[in-house]
Amino acid sequence: MKTSRVREFERFVQSHSAVSEKAHLDFWNEAHLAHSVFPKKTRFSDLYIPSSQGGSVARALLKCQDFAVRALTRDVTKPAAVALRDLGAEVMKCDLNDQEAMKRVFKGAYGAFVVTTYWDDFNMEKEVQQGKMVADVSKQVGLKHVVYSGLENVKKLTKGKLEVPHFDGKGKVEEYFWELGVPMTSVRIAPYFENFLSLWKPVKASDGDYYNLVLPMKDIPMDGISVADLGPVVVSIFRSPGEFLGKAVGLSAEALTIQQYADVLSETLGKVFKDSKITAEAYEKLGFPGAKELADMMRFYYLRPDRDVKLTHKLNPEVKSFSQFVLENKEAFQKL
Repeated sequence: MKTSRVREFERFVQSHSAVSEKAHLDFWNEAHLAHSVFPKKTRFSDLYIPSSQGGSVARALLKCQDFAVRALTRDVTKPAAVALRDLGAEVMKCDLNDQEAMKRVFKGAYGAFVVTTYWDDFNMEKEVQQGKMVADVSKQVGLKHVVYSGLENVKKLTKGKLEVPHFDGKGKVEEYFWELGVPMTSVRIAPYFENFLSLWKPVKASDGDYYNLVLPMKDIPMDGISVADLGPVVVSIFRSPGEFLGKAVGLSAEALTIQQYADVLSETLGKVFKDSKITAEAYEKLGFPGAKELADMMRFYYLRPDRDVKLTHKLNPEVKSFSQFVLENKEAFQKL
């Protein structure tokens, strides 16, 4: 069930970004993040709760045919769960907060792909509790390799100057996995290109026939990647445990300034897009739930946290540039 903050955030996105119904629903499916365990053919089993990240990884594992996939979801009738079943995954109903159920599903598995949930109700402590329980279960059943969708603990790194709860909680979970001695790789994924079709959708300027990208990044390049390209990266990491166990891997297809993102949109779509040049101070006053948090996230991005473009392309040679992503999704962008 959506909380009042979630509903308020949805209303803001709809009113300020003119988000289409489909893009709006895709955004919130993305926010209900995934938890996945992935098994090798006949040797390990997998768990998954549908989301953009989890779906990408599950599809990539099924496609490569080296892995058998058991998918875990709270609702086995959802289209995402049905689609995975049709692709060959075993889909099971389970709740990530049910420790005994998690033990049953993880038992016998080789490894897991795990994404903890913050955006359900904007609750970092609940996310940390959830992540720690998954780490405990992973340790108890003896998983050989967990790939966790983590991020930096921004508050700790900046000594309290910045606070980004949806980063900070994942950072705490990362630390707990490693403290327990669970064989884990953390993948720290850059902002999704898909955000430009939802939360960051261009806004038509009131003073002219052009569109603004409203992101307070100054002229500092911001990393980005399509979430669809995460799956092959994770498959490569599972195939190379000796190289990646115990490490955090920053993922990015490329880093562009906001004006460069706008230029790609202009060149591909035949309309004029511009960087609004909004400041972080003005952005956090926009009045939607999470505005201050997202402004602090951008401030953290000013510091250029490690996102390894070269390694990302090595792990997935077919990773898309923003230009390729826009071209592939031209019809969706043209509905602006």
